[in-house]
Amino acid sequence: MRRPVEDIIDFESWILEARRKANTNLLGGASNILYLTGSSDSFEYFQMWLVGLGRETFEKVTADPDTLSDVPEVQHFLTMQRDRIPRTDDDWPQLEELAYVAPIAWEEVTGTDTQALYDVLEARGETFEGVFHSTDEEWDPQDKEEAARRVPRSYRFIREFYGRT
Repeated sequence: MRRPVEDIIDFESWILEARRKANTNLLGGASNILYLTGSSDSFEYFQMWLVGLGRETFEKVTADPDTLSDVPEVQHFLTMQRDRIPRTDDDWPQLEELAYVAPIAWEEVTGTDTQALYDVLEARGETFEGVFHSTDEEWDPQDKEEAARRVPRSYRFIREFYGRT
């Protein structure tokens, strides 16, 4: 909230670009197969968590969602889940708060509502295509054959992880 308004706008633009990059049905399917997400809200918060893991991990996973099972934080979470280790809110692969950083700062600094931030972004040429709805091909991650074909590493990993062959 101590940053200039332009920085807040730039940050939200950057977050929207990250969401656009991570908001694919392929990544959503991989995260679903690995029991990291279930609903559209949890997938959105998962995307923010993925951003929070850093550029290298984010770029690797968004370029190839089937590498998600290689991420140490994913493996740690799954181990906690499988072994029934008590978890706190911080252990879940979600970072909902990151999605609200710029809008909250915007409202505090400008005294206007979040819609005004999105109006400014739109005036700058920002598009929202792909941010709120995936633009790649839809598929059903619950279809075992389809899952094995689309994200074979993740599908194989979770089956072996839980001892299901």
